[in-house]
Amino acid sequence: MEEELERTAQALYALPFDEFVAARTAAAKDAAASNKTLAQAIRTLPKPSVAAWTINMLAHHNPDAVQRLRTLGQTMQEAQASLDAAALRELAKERRKLLGTAVGEARLAAEKQGRKISGAVATEVEATLRAATADLAAGAAIESGLLLRGLSADGVDQVDVSDAVAVPSALGKLPPPLPRPSGTQRPSGEVPKGRRREPTAATAPPAQRTRTQIRKAGARTDSDADAVEPEKPRLHAVRTAPRPVTPSLLEKAQAALAEAEEAAAEAADEAARRARAQEEAAAAFVQLTADVNEARQRLRALELSLDAARKDRETAAAEAKQYARAAEKSERSAVLAKERVLRLRNTPD
Repeated sequence: MEEELERTAQALYALPFDEFVAARTAAAKDAAASNKTLAQAIRTLPKPSVAAWTINMLAHHNPDAVQRLRTLGQTMQEAQASLDAAALRELAKERRKLLGTAVGEARLAAEKQGRKISGAVATEVEATLRAATADLAAGAAIESGLLLRGLSADGVDQVDVSDAVAVPSALGKLPPPLPRPSGTQRPSGEVPKGRRREPTAATAPPAQRTRTQIRKAGARTDSDADAVEPEKPRLHAVRTAPRPVTPSLLEKAQAALAEAEEAAAEAADEAARRARAQEEAAAAFVQLTADVNEARQRLRALELSLDAARKDRETAAAEAKQYARAAEKSERSAVLAKERVLRLRNTPD
């Protein structure tokens, strides 16, 4: 059933945004005739957010863009694991270019499916695509074309993809994450975060010591204590002496610097984009203001022309009435003159 559900979901999540609900209802109805369990699973498929839908359009209609990001992300993770700061800087520049191109292609894919993407949605799309370069699971979720919500990566923790994919089995079996860089392993004596260190016979308060610890503590002889006591100052000096900077720590610092430079460059790019957008908005505002003023002037001129035309019409109407009355008067005079001529003809000399 999982394979049938995934095939149906792939078809549904490739549709235009506004057609999803109706298509999901129709698909569940068709499946109900043969498999009610499958029909119920189809019926409960969530509608994606606009940002997730936009990325699904990119995954379905331009999968190469998503694959390029995943490949770059794998390369960046390998560079991070080997603490190659120079490679990380170059890859960060390439990622900025690829992200800009991918966001533009996602916008285009969404517009071809009948929906224009706002700036806020485009920002969420970019953050989600960036997560694909930082985490294998995030990349698989995006490439599946079944994304339900946006993703984000902080560069430290794994990206949370729980409830992010309509059919989780579509993610398949992910490869294991790359090993940590050298020098980041936890020292053998360090207690993992969240786990309590068990007290020893020497450190535990008397009330908390177990019988075994008490017996072990009592088994020490005075000679043992005398043998350990002279070494305490030397141990203290060793413990408090400054540790030299090892090459692995230096490489780790260089990698951290590369990441910081990348973040700063991305922030600068974002600030430049926002500044350009502000300049374009200001220019558009000035142009629209000029257009409005020009339109108002034209409207005023048209209103004056309309008033003049109205007066000309009224004048012409008055003159027409005068001419009509004059014509009527002339016609009456002609009739009277004709009658007089007839009377004169009929009068004997």
